[in-house]
Amino acid sequence: MVAARTARERARAEITAEILAAARVQLGEVGPSQLSLRAVAREVGMVSSAVYRYYASRDELLTALIIAAYDELGAAAEAAEEAVEDRTDHVARWMATCRATREWAVSHPHDYALIYGSPVPGYAAPQDTVMPATRVIVRLVEIIVAAHGSGGPTDTARPPAGAADPSDVVADAMAFIAERSAVDLEALPELVMRTLMVWSAIFGTLSFELFGHLKGSVSDYEGYFDQTVLRLAGDLGLA
Repeated sequence: MVAARTARERARAEITAEILAAARVQLGEVGPSQLSLRAVAREVGMVSSAVYRYYASRDELLTALIIAAYDELGAAAEAAEEAVEDRTDHVARWMATCRATREWAVSHPHDYALIYGSPVPGYAAPQDTVMPATRVIVRLVEIIVAAHGSGGPTDTARPPAGAADPSDVVADAMAFIAERSAVDLEALPELVMRTLMVWSAIFGTLSFELFGHLKGSVSDYEGYFDQTVLRLAGDLGLA
């Protein structure tokens, strides 16, 4: 009985993966708002009623695609950061994470557009997408806090003159990261604030590139991205 159950679970996983692969192809052809379970069923040679046994609705399929995209992006960024042998070289760890993020985005433009492009009309992402969505920012925070703990960017741990304490503004982010990471952020709200600002700038730069907003201003997109994220590291006291 155990062997039969294992075989059924393996078969279900294979069919689920096939459905997701077909959905990703359709995502690139028609976009997320036009994603159709019926069309996906045709692509995998199934009747639409059979696909509903794996995904109860288009929104459920969209959620699976979103989670898969975030997890692929997060895994790529984490693997690149972990490949840096000198763990005290925080700039190298930062650049590796950021470059891997861009490489994934450029290689998967339709997946990137799904998670960072225009919202899909009528779709609201459930809580299940939150944890995968934060894998890159959590890794960046870990790098910044590690640099701070080794005697790094002390100036960036204090608000600039005239700025209010950001503790209330970043309280949610600090609580969330504390749940997922071993870093202690209690005394570092300014550092979290600045890292969130940098996070927005990184993905803003990527979106400008992938959605065509840099045309006419920049021709070397990779070089521009490298220069941008290096300067952002400097803003956090890393470089």
